[in-house]
Amino acid sequence: MPTKATPRTAEIKRTTKETDIAVKINLDGGGNGTVATGIGFLDHMLDLFRVHGGFDVEISCKGDINVDYHHSVEDVAIVLGQCVKTALGDKKGIKRYASALIPMDEALAEVTLDVSGRPFLVFNAELKGKTGDFDLDLIEEFMRALSYNAGLTAHINLRYGSNGHHIAEAIFKALARALADAVRIVGDKIPSSKGILE
Repeated sequence: MPTKATPRTAEIKRTTKETDIAVKINLDGGGNGTVATGIGFLDHMLDLFRVHGGFDVEISCKGDINVDYHHSVEDVAIVLGQCVKTALGDKKGIKRYASALIPMDEALAEVTLDVSGRPFLVFNAELKGKTGDFDLDLIEEFMRALSYNAGLTAHINLRYGSNGHHIAEAIFKALARALADAVRIVGDKIPSSKGILE
């Protein structure tokens, strides 16, 4: 069984006039860590990502949530994506492609990933309205920022579902499982005919 030559970890801090964010990740962790963004629903989704992906994650965010949640949600995704990309390094030995189909009660979501270095997002899930005080359309904004900063080609498809909270949970759990599988070490070569994954 191939072994990881170096720890796949990253720590990034990012401060703007809108947010002050610090993120740490260990791709080979045990699902441990804490999340504190000031947005309860986002914390819940990121805890699902951490636990179901088996990643050790520490996230803190102080943002202008008095305005709305948009800046904090997007900026957390930017920094988390940058951490994933940094932790992966040259991507040597990773599986690269993975897909997960996850149910949450009446909802069924599928996430298919290529850890290609070529960012792209297809998001086929209509999420409107709110769950609690959280605007559900921010889920797509989060996934776009994460994909583009991590260098992921991500196809997110809601097979079906009616409850916004359940749909979001299914998507985040599927993302976590697909990413954990895609970054798994399965060999000792860069999985590309070009010999590089940027």
